Amino acid sequence: MSRTISSASSSSRALRLWLVVVAGLIFAMVLVGGATRLTESGLSIVEWKPLTGTVPPLSESAWQAEFEKYKTIPQYQQVNRGMTLEEFKLIYRWEWAHRLLGRLIGVAFLLPLLWFLWRGAVEPALRGWLWAIFGLGALQGAVGWWMVASGLAERVNVSPYRLAFHLTLACAIFALIVWTIQRLRPQPLANAPMRLRATAIVLLAVVLGQIYWGALVAGLRAGLLYNTWPLIDGGLVPAAASLFFNEPWWRDLFENPLTVQFTHRMIAYALWIAALAHAIACVRAGRAGLSIVLALAVTIQAGLGIATLLYQVPISLALAHQGMAIIVLAIAVVHAGRLAPRRSETLTGAQVASAT
Repeated sequence: MSRTISSASSSSRALRLWLVVVAGLIFAMVLVGGATRLTESGLSIVEWKPLTGTVPPLSESAWQAEFEKYKTIPQYQQVNRGMTLEEFKLIYRWEWAHRLLGRLIGVAFLLPLLWFLWRGAVEPALRGWLWAIFGLGALQGAVGWWMVASGLAERVNVSPYRLAFHLTLACAIFALIVWTIQRLRPQPLANAPMRLRATAIVLLAVVLGQIYWGALVAGLRAGLLYNTWPLIDGGLVPAAASLFFNEPWWRDLFENPLTVQFTHRMIAYALWIAALAHAIACVRAGRAGLSIVLALAVTIQAGLGIATLLYQVPISLALAHQGMAIIVLAIAVVHAGRLAPRRSETLTGAQVASAT
């Protein structure tokens, strides 16, 4: 029996280590994706070749062929006309690295998963969960091309809607993996009050929503249009006529740069206040856990957002802001996971059967 429990513990550690590596790769991919967007590199590869696209151009003639393809799209014709081949290589390499990381994540998830399944190290209930995450990853690849395709014909950049969906889906996959890692850790039964559990889940949802609106801000270049704080467009609250003028009105929430940035700010304020209030409630209930760390991380993220805005979105601050958003998300996921009810130990189904 003790050997079986030891084996179960070893398998659980191996599963966690594998998922930590995958989560780290997703974190890196989000940062590379952010750099790709900030350097206007995302449309440099105008074809989707899941297999052959793994190899970059290897000769000057191959580079020139890729450059000629790029010259056919509006971004080159209206924004980058006159770009040299060497300048094209720089933006191409960012997009190629982003796509290569996507392929690497797929391999890093699928091959170990198949190995763990072959070894019987994954309990039946977890198998479907892990396959669902893999399916979302495959969908993410298709969404990435769907996003790029939006900027190849009539636009000089990608659709903000598709950009926001692409980033939010990546973050959702990251959150699911972190949640799985957390649930694989043996821990005592949670005895946190239901209100704290509910608040932790709400905070997690708001963090994801804030990431979505942050992507809309990026897609609309709204951070370059209103670079003052705490005022925006001359006031703490812009004039209603400036916020809502589209028909129907709700389109302003997604398409009006002023409304989108103002919404992003309001969510940030609400998230910061809610995180502080939640931390105070957790401390009073004797379940501080990561609530204080979460409140501190949200505070740092807010500061980075303000600095990014005031300095007119330099790449270094913008990437720090995006990376910190993923860190806040990870902390929120782990915190919510530790407050959720769970069993005291995690054993795989096959190992429990053999133990009994």
